[in-house]
Amino acid sequence: MLIGVDWGGTKIEAIAMTEDGAEIARLREPTPRADYDGCLRLIAGLVERVEGEAGRRGRVGIGLPGSLDPRTGRAKGASSTWLNGRLVEEDLRAALGREVRTSNDADCLAVSEAIDGAGRGHHVVFAVILGSGAGAGIAVGGRAHHGPNASGGEWGHNPLPLPDVTEIPGAPCYCGKHGCVETWVSGRAFARDFRRHAELDLAEPVDVTPAEIVARLRDGDRLAGVVWARYVDRVARGLSLVVNVLDPDVLVMGGGMSNIDELYADLPGALASYTFSPVFYTPIVRAAHGDSSGVRGAARLWQDDA
Repeated sequence: MLIGVDWGGTKIEAIAMTEDGAEIARLREPTPRADYDGCLRLIAGLVERVEGEAGRRGRVGIGLPGSLDPRTGRAKGASSTWLNGRLVEEDLRAALGREVRTSNDADCLAVSEAIDGAGRGHHVVFAVILGSGAGAGIAVGGRAHHGPNASGGEWGHNPLPLPDVTEIPGAPCYCGKHGCVETWVSGRAFARDFRRHAELDLAEPVDVTPAEIVARLRDGDRLAGVVWARYVDRVARGLSLVVNVLDPDVLVMGGGMSNIDELYADLPGALASYTFSPVFYTPIVRAAHGDSSGVRGAARLWQDDA
């Protein structure tokens, strides 16, 4: 039996499944934000509970909202910043009383989708997360590609390509830089862009979610259409760097923004307009396992010795 844990910024999910991917048990709880020890206790409790439901112990893989320094083992680049600098894998071993394997959550997504999801049958899978932040993972031959700095796939922390004057220097990012792709293409950034323009028009605060903006888009709202077109253009510019450098066999889209159907109609043409190659044949597909793909990939870390 395989056990996966997705240590997310808003929820922690655990799954028990067979080696062929059949789900046995699944649980999720809100993340104790800014409470590192509380997160460790919750993870240990979730693992104990799914094992109780399954009636046996399993090998545990854990997807992290960051990565580990390959030399020191300390967490780095975590959007849940209270992990940074911690000996996360060592602490997880102590909390669970057993050996664990860890990987970046986006790498877990890539592995999951490469093995039995939307990237199945493709050698190089670039799996994008467009959620509260923006990240990505790379799977090659069904295994996560990390690189010597454990930073493979971090497209969200490159500067937005081809910025216009309104996009310079860009908003500050939690990583300490300004104008990272993440600050333009996350779900929060999409909502923030709409609110900024709506508040200029109405001269009053506007509270709106990405789903509500998309509903307005489908109803023909002009401002929603403008903001959506600009959002797609920014995603396209960011991913054009990936295509120019890596040219993956497939782009698998995950995260909340990946559930917007219009993305798959509008993004390919926009992306093609920015790539170096005059042709763009790369399929852009929705993650088959949705927001549970990461936890399934974490479980498969015991099948991934990369």
